[in-house]
Amino acid sequence: MMQIGEFLGTLGVVVAILPLALAVSDAEAGANYDEAKVPKYTLPDPLVMQDGTKVTSAELWRTKRRPEILELFRTHVYGRSPAKPEGMTFKVFDNEAKALDGKATRRQVTVLFTGKDDGPKMDILLYLPNDAKKPVPAFLLLNFQGNHATNPDPGIKLSTSWMRPGKGMVNNKATDEARAAASSRFPIGRILARGYALATVYYGDIDPDFHDGFKNGVHPTFDQGKREADSWATIAAWAWGLSRALDYLETDKDIDARHVAVLGHSRLGKTSLWAGAEDERFAIVISNDSGCGGAALSRRAFGETVARINTSFPHWFCDNYKKYNGKEDECPVDQHELIALAAPRPVYVASAQKDQWADPKGEFLSCLHADPVYRLLGADGLPAKEMPGLDTPVMGTLGYHIRTGGHDLAAYDWDRYMDFADKHYGRK
Repeated sequence: MMQIGEFLGTLGVVVAILPLALAVSDAEAGANYDEAKVPKYTLPDPLVMQDGTKVTSAELWRTKRRPEILELFRTHVYGRSPAKPEGMTFKVFDNEAKALDGKATRRQVTVLFTGKDDGPKMDILLYLPNDAKKPVPAFLLLNFQGNHATNPDPGIKLSTSWMRPGKGMVNNKATDEARAAASSRFPIGRILARGYALATVYYGDIDPDFHDGFKNGVHPTFDQGKREADSWATIAAWAWGLSRALDYLETDKDIDARHVAVLGHSRLGKTSLWAGAEDERFAIVISNDSGCGGAALSRRAFGETVARINTSFPHWFCDNYKKYNGKEDECPVDQHELIALAAPRPVYVASAQKDQWADPKGEFLSCLHADPVYRLLGADGLPAKEMPGLDTPVMGTLGYHIRTGGHDLAAYDWDRYMDFADKHYGRK
């Protein structure tokens, strides 16, 4: 379940805290958590085109149906993102070969989206395992509190971007007290010991997480003053930033860029799924507790709904998505098709027992209903017809688990994601 502090932080303000806190409480209290009250619904068939043509071959999926579904998501849900900027450049400003007591190489890179120092930019924090043979596979994910919050390493640059209120934040700016504030979600030693690199970017570098009419972040530079009902919004911008980070990783000789898994938690899980749909270079796509607008079926209207998310976070999705507030069944797509857009690449979806706001069953059902696309493409899909028990992962080309505990990115999750990557990369 979303924490009140997390909700408040997205607004970029620290006023009127009591009314806002009550609003979140009321929203969650009024949500449906009763399976008997889930409305009857019919899901769009990912293997039937809008004109009624049945998709019976991998070729028809690749050339017709997948592009059709992708366009529907761009038009109705996430919006249209710009292409890779032609003038983008990378500046490596830190390359410490003996970080973390000699276990890692720490690399920090500024991505200048327009190639200009005074233009929009983001910083990538990269840790590479020193004991592993190079190039190494990597996990790439955005973070909520700044790169400096992922580890106590004093060599990590302290972010100067806008920050949500929280530990070590003063006037929405980070101080040294914010270092390692989110380290529990980034078990870097564990990741390095398994032979993987970790790359992370602060999501606020790409687009600050509050609504001001898309006048901040990357939007003004690339919108050029024009916005349509299907223009990219914040989740699409974050996903676009993940692709720009992958652009850098493709230039790093120590990274096996053919084996980069994109991972995200909560709203950033929605982001990782959209990044994996838009950018087929990502080898594995991972969603952690992503819920509404992520892995959970919207038509179930269980926990957080389309109307609730568009009201609380009007900047996350394109304007067209607001048409489906309370009318989920009228949307031409649902989230099982978002997962199917990654096929036949591996996708892992994870839920948490206490995170009913994110609809764990709806997340599992999305995997189940994406399975036919994987089977058509010759992959083994999801090796389960019923939702598995707690802490009992299932792993085919589609993977799923529901973990004991609440809304978080835990060590248990990371271990399963690395197991999944090992399986699909042929690693022992």
